[in-house]
Amino acid sequence: MHGTLFGDTGLFGDAYMQDPYSVYAQLRTAGPVHRATTPNGLPVWVITDYDEVRAALTDERLSKDAERMKALVDRKLASANGPSSAPETLAANMLNSDPPDHTRLRKLVVKAFTTRRVEQLRPRIARIADELLDELEALGKGGNAVDLVSNFTFPVPIAVICELLGIPLAERETFREWSKALVGAGPPGAARHASMAMGGYLMQVIAAKRAEPADDLLSDLIQVSDDGDRLDRLEVVSMTMLLLVAGHETTVNLIGNGILALLRHDDQRAALRADESLARGAVEELLRYDGPAPMATMRFTAAPVEIGDVSIPAGEIVFLGLAAANRDGRRFDRPDELDITRPLGGHLGFGFGIHHCVGAPLARLEAEVTIGKFLERFPEARLAVEPEALKWRSSVIMRGLEKLPIALGPAE
Repeated sequence: MHGTLFGDTGLFGDAYMQDPYSVYAQLRTAGPVHRATTPNGLPVWVITDYDEVRAALTDERLSKDAERMKALVDRKLASANGPSSAPETLAANMLNSDPPDHTRLRKLVVKAFTTRRVEQLRPRIARIADELLDELEALGKGGNAVDLVSNFTFPVPIAVICELLGIPLAERETFREWSKALVGAGPPGAARHASMAMGGYLMQVIAAKRAEPADDLLSDLIQVSDDGDRLDRLEVVSMTMLLLVAGHETTVNLIGNGILALLRHDDQRAALRADESLARGAVEELLRYDGPAPMATMRFTAAPVEIGDVSIPAGEIVFLGLAAANRDGRRFDRPDELDITRPLGGHLGFGFGIHHCVGAPLARLEAEVTIGKFLERFPEARLAVEPEALKWRSSVIMRGLEKLPIALGPAE
């Protein structure tokens, strides 16, 4: 079975952006495969059930080849908006490639994100968080409401990824606007403009790094390129863009969504504060419960694919519903409840298979440190608005809040 949902009442509409989980629940009752239309008019297929999503994440017939994807998307959009897929500066990276290119590109960065190497960043992440919490406390004096997104959940990850890559932090607000355009459901051309602007900026940074290398990941990528590896200059720019955008977008939303969930579940917040050994499991449960990536990035069918009783023809765009799978009651007991003592493992919050998020260890560590420090510093923090008033960003592949207004102390 499959259905068609679009507009405000279904997939990708305003109601979906505010509360995707009720839409997912409806879809799962109808079957694992559904038709939908993205906000920019692209017709797609969406997979929602856990077993089918997990299998699709490793199905070689679902391709991410950048050139073929771009041609396919442009052709499907031509009748509605004209070509508006990502320009080449964003496409030439491991996220938009199949083996063997994917294997080659991924091996160049995977060593930077091993659990052991990432763990060495814990003291620096803690210092950044402490400094921002000091500033947050000053802003919240006298009962003033503060926006946790702009003052905490965004600054921590962007500082960390900029330091890791070796990119000046002074442009972080510009990065934020570019990044929002790249992952958002904005007007046609917004993502293309942001990609070109960011690509142009990074080319200047790369030129400076080439002249004066430093002890950072970007200098390492340039060195590989200059040593005759098959990584070319466009790939250096594209890879840097991917790491910069994905390296903070995912974590910003993981931390923000996680703190919101805990503010709305006093029992879980109290349990975590009482027992620090629950921290690792709490991050995994927050990833499952309301993770930062509701959909895996686009794939297309290089050959017909059968899922359930539906055959998806070749040449179709497919989205894999990670968040929908993570609330599938056939895989998770009490799927709509937040339970930080839930057994670890199994969720698809960071994907699965060869495209599993390479920065997952870093995102997990940043979430563990920052959420823990926030709860320790402000044990009586609370939402400063009704939950229904929160505005979620309009994005197909990222789920995060525009703002998270909180009061740092109890109600008077």
